[in-house]
Amino acid sequence: MKELVLDIAKALVDNPEAVEVEETFNDGETILKLKVAPDDMGKVIGKQGRIAKAIRTVIKSASNRDHKKVTLEII
Repeated sequence: MKELVLDIAKALVDNPEAVEVEETFNDGETILKLKVAPDDMGKVIGKQGRIAKAIRTVIKSASNRDHKKVTLEII
């Protein structure tokens, strides 16, 4: 899952070297924290959060296939 988020985020931003994904586990849930450069934050979130919502939808779909719960936080 971490690699999926990393690949998607790097394709969206102008500064792919600054993209980081931190993975933590909490009570059977995987939490992915996506960090990007401040200038690229708007590109990852999108207008009214549409891109962020689309990324979360893709992650949810992939995690349902593996019967896991994954949450994405953009910080």
